[in-house]
Amino acid sequence: MLLTLRLIYESLLFALGALRENILRTILSLLGVTVGIFAIIGVLAMVDTLEKSIKASFNFLGSDVIYVAKWPWLFVDDYPWWKYVNRPTPKYDEYKALEKRLTASTALSISAVRGNLTAKHGNSSVSGISVIGVSYYHDKVSDVRIETGRYFSMQECEGGANVALIGAVLAEDLFGTENPIGKEIKIKNKVVRIIAVMKKQGASLLDTPSSDNLCITPYNYFIKVFSNKRRLNPTIAVKGDPSADAGLELLEADLRESMRGVRGLKPLQEDNFSLNRPEMLSNFIDNLIGILTKAGWFISFFSLLVGGFGIANIMFVSVKERTNLIGIQKSLGAKNYFILFQFLFEAIFLSGIGGVAGLLLVSMLTFLSTDSFEIVINMSHIGKGLLISTLIGILSGIMPAISAANLDPVEAIRSK
Repeated sequence: MLLTLRLIYESLLFALGALRENILRTILSLLGVTVGIFAIIGVLAMVDTLEKSIKASFNFLGSDVIYVAKWPWLFVDDYPWWKYVNRPTPKYDEYKALEKRLTASTALSISAVRGNLTAKHGNSSVSGISVIGVSYYHDKVSDVRIETGRYFSMQECEGGANVALIGAVLAEDLFGTENPIGKEIKIKNKVVRIIAVMKKQGASLLDTPSSDNLCITPYNYFIKVFSNKRRLNPTIAVKGDPSADAGLELLEADLRESMRGVRGLKPLQEDNFSLNRPEMLSNFIDNLIGILTKAGWFISFFSLLVGGFGIANIMFVSVKERTNLIGIQKSLGAKNYFILFQFLFEAIFLSGIGGVAGLLLVSMLTFLSTDSFEIVINMSHIGKGLLISTLIGILSGIMPAISAANLDPVEAIRSK
C-alpha cells in the first residue's frame, strides 16, 4: 500500500515537472478550459443574480398573499383584455364584507394608487410621486418598514384622517436634514400631516414600485381626495397562514366562495373577479430563468468541448515526445498505472489550472455590481467550476494516458 502511494506521488511529481518544462504549451492548452469555465460559471452567476434581483424587485407584493382584482395576472403575448374590461372593480363595501365572511385569512387590506403627482412643502416640491390609499391592516399584508414615526391607528383609517407615511427619498427632497415628523405637505392642494418616514429601499432592477417616493394615506382619506372613483382600480389583498394552510388552498377556496357570495353570482356564472398570487409571477420568472440557464449551458458546452479536445491533443503530443522515456521507465520496472497516472495527473492539472483561472476571471464580474444588480459568486459556483474542470481533465487525459501505459517498453525505447 505504501509503495503504491509512493509511486502515485512520484507520478504526480513527473506530471508537474512536465508542465514546468513546457510552460508555453501549458498556458496555451489551458486557455480553452479557462474560457469554458469562465463562460459557464459566469453565466450561472449572472443568471442567479438576475433571478435574485428580479424577485427582489417584486418584494412589494408580499408573501402568502392572494390579491382580488379586476384584471388577472397573465404573462402571455396576446392579453385577452376584452374578456375582463367590463368586470367591476373591487369596492370598499366588498372588502368590509370579506372581513366578516373569511375564516381562513390572517389579515385583509384594500388599496388604490394614483401616480404622477406633486408634493409640496414651503418652497420645495417633488413631482412624479405616487400616493397609495390603504386600509388599517395594510402593514400586515405588505412590507411597510418604518424608520421613524408610527403607523396609522384604527381611528385614523376608519375616519379618513389626513395623515401620511412618506418615503425616505421624498422626505429628503422636501425637508433635507429637517425632521419631517409632524410637518405638513400638500398633494392636490390638500394638506396631509406626516406621521412616519419609511426606510430607504433603493433602486430595483425592473424599476418596480418603491417606497422611496411614495406617500401612503388612509384609504378613506384617499377616496375623498381622488373622488373620481371610475379612474381608480382598487385591489383587495388577503394574507394567509401557510403553516396552517399549505399552499393557501383553503384560503383561495374560501375567498372565491365569499367573493361570489358578495357579488351574488349564480352557480353557473363565471367569476367576474381574479384571484392573483405572487407565485404566478414567480413561476413565470422561474421558467424564464430556466431557459436562460439551459442556453448558458449549451453555449458553454462548446467552449468546454474545445478546451477538452485541446488538452487531449496536447497530451497525445506529450506522449509522443516522451515515448523513449516511458520505455526506459517501464524497462526499469515501472508499472502501467505509474505511467497512466503521470499523464492523467498532467491532464487534470492542466484542466484544474484552467478552471481556477476561469474562476478568477468570473470573480472580476463582481466589480460590475450595482445597487440593484449585485453579482455574487457563491461557493456552489466555485465547487461546480472545480468539479467540471476536473472532469474535463479526466475525460481528455484518460485516452492519452491509457495509450502511454500500454506502450511496449522495447518499441518505446527504439522510438527515439
